[in-house]
Amino acid sequence: MSKEKAVSNKLIGRTMGDRVFDFVNAFILILLCFVTLYPMYFVICASFTENTYLVTHPGAVFWPVGFTTGSYKLAFTHPLLVSGYKNILIVLGISLPINIFLTLCCGYFLSCKGVLLKKPVLFIIMFTMFFSGGMIPAYLNVRSLGLYNTLWALILPGAMSIYNSIICRTAIEAVPDSLSESAYLDGANDLVIVFRIVLPLIMPTIAVLLLYYGVGHWNSWFAASIYLTDNTKLPIQNVLRAVLIANSNVLNSAAAEDDRVNEFAESIKYAAIVLTTVPVLCIYPFLQKYFVKGVMIGAVKG
Repeated sequence: MSKEKAVSNKLIGRTMGDRVFDFVNAFILILLCFVTLYPMYFVICASFTENTYLVTHPGAVFWPVGFTTGSYKLAFTHPLLVSGYKNILIVLGISLPINIFLTLCCGYFLSCKGVLLKKPVLFIIMFTMFFSGGMIPAYLNVRSLGLYNTLWALILPGAMSIYNSIICRTAIEAVPDSLSESAYLDGANDLVIVFRIVLPLIMPTIAVLLLYYGVGHWNSWFAASIYLTDNTKLPIQNVLRAVLIANSNVLNSAAAEDDRVNEFAESIKYAAIVLTTVPVLCIYPFLQKYFVKGVMIGAVKG
C-alpha cells in the first residue's frame, strides 16, 4: 500500500511543464523512429511492387502494389549479383582469420611488458594509424606485388587495423598476469599463451573484432573499384553500386544478355538493396551485447 501511495504522490507532484516535456519528448522519439525505420520499410515494399507502378508513381510507398517476387527471382539468377555474393564470401572467409590472427598478435605485443625496443616499434605502429602513403603509392604497391585484378588486393592491404589492435591490447591487459606467469613456469611459450590462455578469455572482444572487420569488408567498395577490372570479381557492394547508378556500364553489359532486367529495372534496385543489407542486419542482434562491451573496452585508457 505504501508503494501505491508513493507512486500516486509522485504522479500528483508532476507539474504541467513535466507533462508537456514528456509529450514533446515522446513525439520527437516517435518521429525519429519513423524517420529511421521508414526508409527500410519503403525499400522492402518497393522490392515487391510492380515496376510500372514505381516508374509512374514516384514517391512514398506504404504497401506493395501489385505484389510480385519477379525482382528477387531475377536477382538470384542475375550473374553479377550471384558472383558478387560469391566474391564477398570468399573475401570474408579468407580475410577474417587473417585479420584476427594479426590483430591478436599485435595486441599481445602491445600488452607485453619489458619487450626490447617496444617504444620505437610502438611509435612506428601508431604512426601508420594517423599517416599513410596515400592512394597512388598504395596502387603502385598493389600492382608491383602482382595483386592487381585479384581478390587478394581486397584482403592483404587492409589485413590489420591499428584501432582494432588497441582494442585487443586493452582486453589482453585485463587478463591477470599470474596466468601467463604460471604458464611460463610450466614451460609454455608465447604462442601457447596467446592461443590457449589469452584467446579463450577475450572471446567477447574477438566477436566484436569479427563484427568490425566483417562489416568493413562487406561495405567496402572503393578498393574494388580501383584494383579490379574484371566484372566477375567485383564484390556485392560494387554490384549494388552499379545497379543503383543509372546507365551503369557494368549493369548494362549484363542486361544486354537478359531482357528481363528491363522488365524489373526499377524494382530490382530495391531487391538488391534488401539482399545486401539483410545479412548484416541478421548478424547484429546476436553480437549486440559483445558490440557494447567492445566499445566500453576501447574507451578504457591504459
